[in-house]
Amino acid sequence: MKLTEKWESSDARGGRKGLMKDFYNQTNFDRKGVFLESSYQTLLWSLTVSMFPLGGFFGSLMVGPLVNKCGRKGTLLINNIFSIVPAILMGTSKVAKTFEVIILSRIIVGICAGLSSNVVPMYLGEISPKNLRGAIGVVPQLFITIGILVAQILGLTSILGNLEGWPVLLGLTGIPAVVELLLFPFFPESPRYLLIQKGNEDQARQALKRLRGWDDVDDEIEEMRQEDQSEKSEGRLSVFNLCTFQALRWQLISIIVMMMGQQLSGVNAIFYYANSIFETAGVAKDKVQYVTVGIGGVNVVMTCVAVFIIESLGRRLLLLSGFGICCVACAVLTVALKLQATVSWMQYLSITCVIAYIIGHAIGASPIPFVMITEMFLQSSRPAAFMVGGSVHWLCNFTVGLVFVYMRQGLGPYCFLVFCAICLVTVIYIFIIVPETKGKTFMEINQVMAKRNKTEIQMDKEKLGDFQHAPQTQKKKEEGHSVSVL
Repeated sequence: MKLTEKWESSDARGGRKGLMKDFYNQTNFDRKGVFLESSYQTLLWSLTVSMFPLGGFFGSLMVGPLVNKCGRKGTLLINNIFSIVPAILMGTSKVAKTFEVIILSRIIVGICAGLSSNVVPMYLGEISPKNLRGAIGVVPQLFITIGILVAQILGLTSILGNLEGWPVLLGLTGIPAVVELLLFPFFPESPRYLLIQKGNEDQARQALKRLRGWDDVDDEIEEMRQEDQSEKSEGRLSVFNLCTFQALRWQLISIIVMMMGQQLSGVNAIFYYANSIFETAGVAKDKVQYVTVGIGGVNVVMTCVAVFIIESLGRRLLLLSGFGICCVACAVLTVALKLQATVSWMQYLSITCVIAYIIGHAIGASPIPFVMITEMFLQSSRPAAFMVGGSVHWLCNFTVGLVFVYMRQGLGPYCFLVFCAICLVTVIYIFIIVPETKGKTFMEINQVMAKRNKTEIQMDKEKLGDFQHAPQTQKKKEEGHSVSVL
């Protein structure tokens, strides 16, 4: 589900940049007999790059209406259209001799990324048992990093990152979506969506049985019914209702802070700056692409580590340590970049800081915020929360891409002090406000946040009917059985 998102975004950066600009220039010459002016060429390239996060913002705004009407599974199936169509358009753009199609396709595939980056963690969070919810919630980010790495490898000049291969590379981005379109219909819908929003307990029970691999799912059904009952008075919350609802005030502020911290901490700037850092350190220009692939490999490995440690260390510790490492790395990187012209070993310290930053972001800042959105909101408010969180995510992504070049020109190496300050503020906020959610049900997390919001959870258990509590052996099953998907 997530491979396409970063495969697409990565293809417009790095080694393909020069090839794409040459294509734009040559196309204009074939049409009008003149090459593009440098300023207009820069404008077209800026549009190409900026259309992706802008599309992501629009995709985030579509999350609530789609998941409420079509379900989580239905939305993800529909979303494949926004990947397959632009892949075909971009793959044939060179033959058609039109660069406008690439710019249009970037915004369409951005919509795909905006939807998938929100709906995938929502779906996985809702189908996961509480003892594995964090680990499964990090898996989407793992596949994002795999998508980046695959794009970096295929984009090497010796493979597809060349004059003949780049249209093929862009066209290949639709393959993961085709695979999902073929396989995902056989996966179950979110049981929470089926029971709480559709009111169909039988289908929810059947979906849970398929997911868990055993028949005794009464405990989880009861927990869903309690959540449903507690939200009867609220109904389905819109974004406006969410922003004005006191009982969700600190949850909303928290996801906004974490999402802003995730993007404004400078991760895209680090990747943008990395090539020049490596070249300054003495890496040959034609070899930098291989070092970049190595950095992508580190990103994958450390995100994989996060999958295995999140349930033992918890979300809060990974957030604090991740943003903390990024904060220190940005501060030291500023010093190293400033002194590397006079102190020879500072260039190697710069490389170390880049790697340390990638590690910090991979274990905490990148994967955990989306996990927290799923866990800090109940069924009625979760779609609206993802709309807000996703919109903030993509707007901040767009902002960094827009202003970083000017920051670099105006501040030089000191631009990383801005990112350092943002990481520090995020760490302080998380330390003071954000609770640990590891091992808790959605209702238990909601009760913790209710104390901070100074509100009460209303839950009339008498209205749950004659439902019988499941035996305690269910908890042992959660720990002793593997989780089945089909």
